[in-house]
Amino acid sequence: MRFHANDNISAFILPGELDGLLDEVAGKMQGVLESLVIDTESDHNTQDTARRVAKMYLTEVFRGRYASVPPVTEFPNAEFLNELMIVGPITVRSACSHHFCPIMGRLWIGLMPNQHSNLIGLSKYSRLAEWIMSRPQIQEEAIAQIANLLMDKVAPDGLAVVMEADHFCMHWRGVKDSATKMTNSVMRGSFLKDAALRREFLSLINLKD
Repeated sequence: MRFHANDNISAFILPGELDGLLDEVAGKMQGVLESLVIDTESDHNTQDTARRVAKMYLTEVFRGRYASVPPVTEFPNAEFLNELMIVGPITVRSACSHHFCPIMGRLWIGLMPNQHSNLIGLSKYSRLAEWIMSRPQIQEEAIAQIANLLMDKVAPDGLAVVMEADHFCMHWRGVKDSATKMTNSVMRGSFLKDAALRREFLSLINLKD
């Protein structure tokens, strides 16, 4: 089993182990602060920073690595719905796995259900996206993970996912360009094969809003 930054490893964490992991990360983060020559003993602003950062990573920013997939109630497609459904924009937040800088953006999901598809509640799309995004990610892999998860949960004829995001590794460092965004998409099934359906979806989400 691999343990890449954007993998979910909840199946390998036993009850109580996260508390021990929190202590371990806090101790190592304290070492990072000391190596940066920050006197955390006399500096009132950073006295508890190591533990705060460790808690933030484990329980918030990277929670999707350590928590199981959120429960999703699935309903049968009793009315045999087979028209285009769009969910979004969903606000997404992550951190790039290269520099741990924030990724902040929006996500749109298009679905073409069939009579065998499972329908899930509107809020569940946001919960599933957040579970995937709250790990160290690169945008290209994150959007593919979201698509794979939704194909498994909903089993539609077609799926389209579009993400537009700001990458703070470009804002804070390197070229320091605060205007550039990255937009990418994943198309599956009928969205990949039917150009007219793809155009309809892209025109309806209207990225310029």
